[in-house]
Amino acid sequence: MAKKVVIGMSGGVDSSVAAYLLKQEGYEVIGLFMRNWDAMINNDIEGNPTLSENICPQEQDYNDALAVCEHIGIPLHRVDFIKEYWDNVFSYFLRELEKGRTPNPDLMCNKYIKFDSFIKKARELGADYIATGHYANTKNNRLYRAKDLNKDQSYFLAQLSPNQLKDVLFPLGDLTKPEVREIAEKAGIPTAKKKDSTGICFIGERNYQKFVSNYLKPNPGDIINVDTGEKIGTHQGLMNYTIGQRKQVGIGGYKDKHFVVGKNVEKNILYVAFGEDPETLYSDECILEDVNFISPRVPTFCTAKFRYRGQDFEVSIEEIEDGLLRVKYPEKVASVTPGQACVLYLGEECIGSGIIKEVRKNGEKLWYL
Repeated sequence: MAKKVVIGMSGGVDSSVAAYLLKQEGYEVIGLFMRNWDAMINNDIEGNPTLSENICPQEQDYNDALAVCEHIGIPLHRVDFIKEYWDNVFSYFLRELEKGRTPNPDLMCNKYIKFDSFIKKARELGADYIATGHYANTKNNRLYRAKDLNKDQSYFLAQLSPNQLKDVLFPLGDLTKPEVREIAEKAGIPTAKKKDSTGICFIGERNYQKFVSNYLKPNPGDIINVDTGEKIGTHQGLMNYTIGQRKQVGIGGYKDKHFVVGKNVEKNILYVAFGEDPETLYSDECILEDVNFISPRVPTFCTAKFRYRGQDFEVSIEEIEDGLLRVKYPEKVASVTPGQACVLYLGEECIGSGIIKEVRKNGEKLWYL
């Protein structure tokens, strides 16, 4: 009897090709479409429901997923994880913004939805394996980079546990994106030419600041030149800015290039620095919380990514008190940002990750972060 695989179908070309390949390999394949966000109704900052603009075209995505499943001859189930997503992903997103940090909701979506709630539902459907269209590889419950390093998504999977990676299949792990497109076109898959989705699903194509203001009250404050201490403008709420940002900072009359280099949440101050490559963007150490190791190997030296598609930096790691991890990088790194993930690698293996709690330089916590 063929092994049963339940695959997450997003309506995009990647999950479509992943399902097609599994069917070609002889598995009994079942598609599962997850509805994680109510695209029609939101709550404003007072908790009142408001009719939203087309935040996330989930109905079109569902129709695309259905067309693909019909084309390759597999059933498609639909399940709502709206409450789970709100409780574990969106509420986390808001809490982090309130702290002045820059969260990455995709990591929490994978941890709590796609590899938790989804797995539980897949088991109810009798799954022997679960699968997704992620570009990654797994072996013996351990996580590895994908062949296509430009599309590799191990960064977003780095908060998963070995148990969550058990019985997981990543059919696209050894393919490049052009190869996936080619397979889709040759197989006549309806989503072959569909554009990749970008951004955060629950925001979609809407203006970020406008969307966030529905949930967090705007709180204008001073913009300060970190080098001179001079007030040079007014920001519209610290949640709208991230470290390293150089667009839409809100400073009028300044032609010189400038970057966001820090925030003071207590004083509601946004700090900027001027120049092509300001020294105040750089740090040499950070402290991680919510540390998660996938691999049993915990080395002293490895490499780290501080942002998705960022370069790998050589680092040393040291476990310290209260489950925190100290990460030092002798080659100073720009724009290391509290709230973002620091993902650790040993060669091609993703050994784990943590969430950046604080950033340091020359042994001192950066006072403006």
